[in-house]
Amino acid sequence: MAEKTLFQRIADGEIPADIVHEDELCIAFRDINPHAPTHILVVPRKPIPSLDDLEDADRDVVGHLFLCARDIAKSEGLSEGYRTVFNCGKHGQQTVNHLHLHLLGGRQMQWPPG
Repeated sequence: MAEKTLFQRIADGEIPADIVHEDELCIAFRDINPHAPTHILVVPRKPIPSLDDLEDADRDVVGHLFLCARDIAKSEGLSEGYRTVFNCGKHGQQTVNHLHLHLLGGRQMQWPPG
């Protein structure tokens, strides 16, 4: 069995986090190294390493992550807008091998982002 990722350990309650949402499919918590005034990670409870590892059966889980991000953005007062991002792989700057959606807001975003 593979070692649990940091995010799996947070989802399992083994490591404390500033949790803003949790349900049967996902958990959302504030990033400890924020890149915007609001920086929340929305993480599926199912340990999916990256976007490349998604299966057709994960369609509902990924859709749920976006709906949770929408609701969290509203509850965080991000009425001026926000950004959602999935990083994938080394060149995409994915640092934890557990699928997670970044919800960033609270300031004007720049484009292009990378």
